[in-house]
Amino acid sequence: MASGGKRRRRTAIIIIVSAAVLLVGGGAAAFVLLNRDAAASAPAETETPRAEETPPPKPLTPAEQLLADADNPLACAVSFSGEGVPADPQLQWQNGLYVALPIPAAEGKVFAGWYPTAADAAALTVETRVNGADPVVCADQQIELFAAWKTPEQNAAEGVRVPILMYHQFTANPDGEKGWLRGNYAYIGDFDAQMNHIATTGFYLPTWDELSAFIDGRLSLPARSVIITDDDADQTWFDLAVPVVDNYKLLTTSFMITAYRTDPPPSIYVLRRSHTHDMHQSGENGEGRMVNWTADEIAADLNTSGDTLGAREVMAYPFGHYNDTAKQGVAQAGFEMARTIEPGYVEIGTDKLALPVVRIDYGMGLDALVSRIG
Repeated sequence: MASGGKRRRRTAIIIIVSAAVLLVGGGAAAFVLLNRDAAASAPAETETPRAEETPPPKPLTPAEQLLADADNPLACAVSFSGEGVPADPQLQWQNGLYVALPIPAAEGKVFAGWYPTAADAAALTVETRVNGADPVVCADQQIELFAAWKTPEQNAAEGVRVPILMYHQFTANPDGEKGWLRGNYAYIGDFDAQMNHIATTGFYLPTWDELSAFIDGRLSLPARSVIITDDDADQTWFDLAVPVVDNYKLLTTSFMITAYRTDPPPSIYVLRRSHTHDMHQSGENGEGRMVNWTADEIAADLNTSGDTLGAREVMAYPFGHYNDTAKQGVAQAGFEMARTIEPGYVEIGTDKLALPVVRIDYGMGLDALVSRIG
């Protein structure tokens, strides 16, 4: 009995243990199944994309930096190409003419101007040569100009002579004005024909800094070069002549007596330069103050005029009167050149403080001009 009871107890224990094992095993299996289902139903983990590194900004070219600093749609960065040219671009403005384009120098060579293409520079194409008589026109606010050169021997052999035309007053009367100044009044119809001739027959209009470099032998000018000037800035200049100048887009210089008027430039094609401040009067001996005053007095007057106009560069002697003292005063005031009323043409080596002129008076029509300048 005892042994039978023991067997029954062992059997019961085995059954209980087996049931427990089955229960635990089933629970574990269920746990595994539940976790597997949960893992299957959980959203898949996604990798966080790496932030792309921003490349450093591309450095601006010197021309681009010039435009960025200007921050103006009218700004134009002018770059230069060729031997001996400036490395840095120059800022110009598209609402005006070129100002102070560089005149480079190279040993044993003469600068022959700026051109819009390398081919034009090589061919010295006068019609495309660019200078301060031309409006600034840029594509995308940038332009490249190409340098041309000649030898000193070539430059001297060409024998260029530059006429400086001198006008005074103007009249709309074909019969002219009366009085002792009748000869000063050019008929506006003649002036129009003369300006049309200059504008349409291939003339080059040098700036004053170009003329100075030409005199020094540093710059070559085309054979058909001409400078147009007016003395006194009379009202007839503003009313009659300036519209003609504007129409033909010709660079001109108005020599202004600043004690009498200081009008702003009436056109982008008109440069204001000094005809002195208040020396367009007679001195003690009946001749102009220019030959009566001391060099210091002359310089003081011209400094007033130069400061008023914002330019020195060149002046015109009142009445054409000058002497060595006058020239000293002009130079003392910082003017490099002075224009007389003496007839002649500017050549290499001409005295910069005694520039000659081609005077245009009433009755001188187109033929008279052509006979003097071609």
